[in-house]
Amino acid sequence: MKSFIIFFTVMMFSLRLSAQRIKINKKNLEANQVYLSFVKIKGKEVVKVEADTTIKATDEATIVKLKSFDFMNGTIEVKVLSRLMKNAPAFARGFIGLAFRIGEKNEKFESIYIRPTNGRVDDQIRRNRSIQYFAFPDYRFDKLRKTDPEKYESYTDMGLNEWIIMRIEVAGAQAKLFLNYSKHPSLVVNDLKLGTDNAGSIGLWIGNWTEGYFKDLKVIKQ
Repeated sequence: MKSFIIFFTVMMFSLRLSAQRIKINKKNLEANQVYLSFVKIKGKEVVKVEADTTIKATDEATIVKLKSFDFMNGTIEVKVLSRLMKNAPAFARGFIGLAFRIGEKNEKFESIYIRPTNGRVDDQIRRNRSIQYFAFPDYRFDKLRKTDPEKYESYTDMGLNEWIIMRIEVAGAQAKLFLNYSKHPSLVVNDLKLGTDNAGSIGLWIGNWTEGYFKDLKVIKQ
């Protein structure tokens, strides 16, 4: 009987794991203020998201959203790779990350993203800003940096043109970012600006002058 219980538990856990992976394709993705395509890297098809260079403002709703998907609490994991677009200006950082609890009309969402160019520079202030939280539309990075310096930014080693595993755990007003299967979070946000009762879709987010790649998206709802 004990062996059966163990087997059943393992089987159910395996089924749960298999249900986490989300197959992303043209049918279930919706681009907003970005260019969406599918390309192959080392023989594997991945999602490519390019910034619209006519957009000058920062922390915009530049996302590729999952259609007909509802998420409030749980875990989102994806592999990201960032490159700078040709002729990118000096302020470009390869901004890339995830958006969650996205409103139906993309009018609001929470987001955590990374700045891969900051991870290995000799400027410690820039290094400390390798990771960023913001909430669209009213709590962008520049506002949060003024009102709460250092609270919504952090450092972890990272670089351009390399696959980075992002995992965000969301529970109520809290979100934690884990990178590359680290046991400990690189950023903890305890006061998500849109509150605890919001739900919405999830999305692949990029910022100005970024050429971003995404693969292996997984989601666990709670």
